Amino acid sequence: MTGHTGTGPPRRLVVLRHAKSARPEGVADHERPLAPRGRADAPAAGRALAEAGCLPDLALCSTAVRARRTWELAAAQWDTSPPVRHDPRLYAAGVPELLAVVREAPAEAGTLLLIGHNPGLEDLVLTLAGDGLDDTLDRVREKFPTSAVAVLSWHGADWRDLAPGAALLTSVTVPRGGEG
Repeated sequence: MTGHTGTGPPRRLVVLRHAKSARPEGVADHERPLAPRGRADAPAAGRALAEAGCLPDLALCSTAVRARRTWELAAAQWDTSPPVRHDPRLYAAGVPELLAVVREAPAEAGTLLLIGHNPGLEDLVLTLAGDGLDDTLDRVREKFPTSAVAVLSWHGADWRDLAPGAALLTSVTVPRGGEG
């Protein structure tokens, strides 16, 4: 049995891969902007989170331009934008770095939104998910494309307690804006 039935209040970690980015010549990877499709998909991700009742209490976002812009366009779809922390450790981060940043979140944040990059985000979802509803784990293993949203649920008193295999992967969606 996995840890998602543990003690403490229900918590959700919403993992959002940045929207599709452009690759302009001469632009450093960290500075790459969103492509037209990304500019359409990021607001769609924000609407999808609102429709699913997954609005965050706090957002943790990579400092890369494409991640920051994804956050801005997604959050613009909500009546109230939650606080955001832009953390340079989230850029090109692996599971240990991602988990370290998540574990620093305040206990008051019941729903946390993490915006970053692959392969780290996909690896994090697969590491934390001890189980998944329907075919969610298989879908993440197959592909975690740009603008993908994974929702992990677990019970814990504090984000510091989040451990590998402790969460239930409740949904995986890939919102698209229909343009670009």
